[in-house]
Order: sequence, then structure tokens, then C-alpha cells
Amino acid sequence: MKELVAAIARALVDHPDDVQVRAVDGEQVTVLELRVHPEDIGKVIGRQGRTAKAIRTLLGAAGMKQQKRYTLEILE
Repeated sequence: MKELVAAIARALVDHPDDVQVRAVDGEQVTVLELRVHPEDIGKVIGRQGRTAKAIRTLLGAAGMKQQKRYTLEILE
């Protein structure tokens, strides 16, 4: 899942080398922390959060296939 989020983020941003994804495993959910260049945060979030919501939807669908729950946090 980390690779999926990283690939999507790299396609969206102007500074793809600064994309970092870290997975934090919890009891019921795995949190994926996404860090991008400060100038690219708006591109990852999108207008009214639509891009971030779409990425979260993809994570949910892919997680169903693995029978795991994933959540995305975009960090500054």
C-alpha cells in the first residue's frame, strides 16, 4: 500500500523526490503518513479535499481485497 500511495503522490506533485510514505501499524487499522514538499501539499489535498478523498477511497478498496483497513494522513 505504501508503494500505491507513493506512486499516486509522485504523479501529482512538482517535487517527486520529496515524497515520503510511512506505515504505522495499529491493532485494527494501518495509518499511512504521507509527507510531500510544502509547495505540493495543495496538489495532494486538491480542491475541497477531493484528491485526498479519492486517494482514501482507493486505499479503502485495495484494503478490502487484503482484508485490512488503511487510513491516510497528509502531514506537513
